[in-house]
Amino acid sequence: MHSTPLHTRRIAVAVVTGFAAVLLTAAPALADDDTVLTSGTPAGTAVAVGDTISAGIATGSQAVFATAPGGANGMKCNTSSFSAVVNDNPAAPGAAALGSTIGLADCTVTGVIGVLGVNSVAVNNQPYATTVASDGTVAVAGTDTAQISATLVLRTLLGTVTCNFVADGNAISGVADNTDNSISFTDQKFNKSSGPAACVANGYFTAKYTPVVDSAAAPVFVN
Repeated sequence: MHSTPLHTRRIAVAVVTGFAAVLLTAAPALADDDTVLTSGTPAGTAVAVGDTISAGIATGSQAVFATAPGGANGMKCNTSSFSAVVNDNPAAPGAAALGSTIGLADCTVTGVIGVLGVNSVAVNNQPYATTVASDGTVAVAGTDTAQISATLVLRTLLGTVTCNFVADGNAISGVADNTDNSISFTDQKFNKSSGPAACVANGYFTAKYTPVVDSAAAPVFVN
């Protein structure tokens, strides 16, 4: 049987090894921290498309629908939640695309003349198209046919009234913070779209949700 010379075999091994090294160098990195949203740590596992991230209201705080920016009067909810299905989680820097939902419950009203209490609160047309960018900007947008809106059914001195509000510009914005894995909204303006005089003209939504976690209860980070 004819045998290949030793030096020829060595050259062949060197060529194959070099070719493999080129392929490995050219292949895209598979590091988990390449995406905008990761779980566990900033360098953790990419949050999977289709996963749900969520958070409750920060301990000791309320979701507030105030009558003025930073105001003490208005509707205050002891129970509130933020959740979102991840529709896209691209490489960082970039913006993850979500479908978000906000829940409000256990609400009371203070400092609004003639209003005695809250029968119900509904946030309409959810989920909303939402983006979370690498710089921490959270943008929530409605559409012409599905606006960001809320319906409040209130008890008043004159009976039950229904108040409808729409987000100013059909959008609200917030901030994501890795320090406490939070998403915060501050004084996001809503305008009355229908309702009697007992309904205030404007409401300003403020809430902080933390910690934001994935479906495995691991904290979510923005990169």
